[in-house]
Amino acid sequence: MGFHVMTLSDAAATRVKAIVENSGPDAKGIRVGIKKGGCAGMEYTIDLVTEPNARDDRIEKDGATVWIDPAAVLYLLGTEMGFETTTLRSGFTFHNPNQTSACGCGESVELKAADLADLARQRESATA
Repeated sequence: MGFHVMTLSDAAATRVKAIVENSGPDAKGIRVGIKKGGCAGMEYTIDLVTEPNARDDRIEKDGATVWIDPAAVLYLLGTEMGFETTTLRSGFTFHNPNQTSACGCGESVELKAADLADLARQRESATA
């Protein structure tokens, strides 16, 4: 049984497909990563992929392809990527079990690396 770094909600998969379809023939999907920045310390990054990186993890759902930057994997393990539209904004959301706090404006987060031993125990108990 495989393990995915991240999962996509139906809404996120639909939005990723729309972005790729509207970005020209070279677009293949999006890449999710993290970078240092913002008042909480880290920010999620989303970039269009025209040339996949062989080291990236790849997830697919309903025809949507998302690559995950290898430097971000430990911070994104167990994350569900969603997409929401509200009265004031629309954008991708990240429900990340490794997030310890967020800034007031919601643009940056504080993340800790995933506890791999804990994840292994959870996976083992789920298959038992």
